[in-house]
Amino acid sequence: MNVRATVRGFALVPALFLIVVLGALAVIAVRVGTAQQQAVTMSLQEARALAAAQAGIEWGAYRSVSAAACASSTTLNLTEASLAGFTVIVTCTASTFANGVATANSYVLKATAVIGTYGQPGYVRRVVSGTYSSPT
Repeated sequence: MNVRATVRGFALVPALFLIVVLGALAVIAVRVGTAQQQAVTMSLQEARALAAAQAGIEWGAYRSVSAAACASSTTLNLTEASLAGFTVIVTCTASTFANGVATANSYVLKATAVIGTYGQPGYVRRVVSGTYSSPT
């Protein structure tokens, strides 16, 4: 009886098992890497949306304080640098109040920055508000 003939093919089972396990680990590594890349991309888009909303607030504050009046709603389509593609809706509510002897104007601004389509993976929306006043 030949012992070598009965043991033939025994290494095939562990080799296949090792190939399957290494393949599964490679798939998991690719998925984790992709998820991390998407998280970093969304974090960057969120920071850009916040900057776009703050730019809308600053624009609205400048317009309302320098003109002593504000438009109820204005849409800004940003096209420059890292804020390109963002749509910012700036709303303003003005009121007058007495400040001792003098009167002053108060402007409540709200800026909403949006990029992408709601319900899609690249959608980001940030809202910033601020109150500014100026003497009349």
